[in-house]
Amino acid sequence: MSGSPTAPAEVSAAQSIFVQEGEKLVPTTHATGPWDPGALHGGAPAALIVSAFEQMQPGAELRIGRLSFQFLRPIPAAPLTLRCGILRPGRRVQELAAELSHEGEVVCRAKALRVLPVPAEIVEHATGIADASPMEGPKSGEAVRFTLDDAALNDVDRASFATTAMEMRWLTDPWALGPGRVWMRLRMPVLPTAPLSPLTRLAATADFGNGVSSELRFDRFLFINADLSVHLSRPPRGEWIGLDARTLLHPGGSGISESVLHDVDGPVGRAFQTLVVQPR
Repeated sequence: MSGSPTAPAEVSAAQSIFVQEGEKLVPTTHATGPWDPGALHGGAPAALIVSAFEQMQPGAELRIGRLSFQFLRPIPAAPLTLRCGILRPGRRVQELAAELSHEGEVVCRAKALRVLPVPAEIVEHATGIADASPMEGPKSGEAVRFTLDDAALNDVDRASFATTAMEMRWLTDPWALGPGRVWMRLRMPVLPTAPLSPLTRLAATADFGNGVSSELRFDRFLFINADLSVHLSRPPRGEWIGLDARTLLHPGGSGISESVLHDVDGPVGRAFQTLVVQPR
């Protein structure tokens, strides 16, 4: 099935991440990423796919506990096709799958695991439950226009996923290398008529971990994530999603970015990215 509602709009003037033209989903300039002006930020297709997953029936009453995305190649800023389906049907556990393709070539694969919610009375019998400490709220952060791409940062009229699609409130110095903490809020819908759920907002934010916690200078090195995995302990709530992110690099190994995901009520899960790290 195609995983998006119909929404006619002009791409040049759209205040959404994607618009629909027939069966194609066309990215707007608000979807572009920092690595290549002709490629999308990973958060844009992640939010698009999650929005489609949430609408899939039967089983929408189940909770999404895990999301995974494989970015098989840079996702082009060009018309895309999204197809979704239920791989594993069930009343207690379901596995959903999606493929995003361009001109017949699959550029992103994604899966979601939906499960029955944990009954509240069972949690009362659990012991040793611990989680990360809550972050200071968005009001404590500094509003900063941030992107790794200097051209998009310095050109106030240039749209990108980081600068125009997202609002950011930083709790740490955004320009310092190392771990970072920031609140993000998606400014616009994925599609003009699609509602913005907290889970869609979380998917859009989770892909920023490697940029928020960059250990290397953007002008000298590549540290692109080849995948994104999200594990949720509970459904997120509200508009703001917080990232408490760090990057780990090991010689001869692979780079990993790890983010604790928050809403204003506290931690909701974790995101992991496997990084391709190379000099430019």
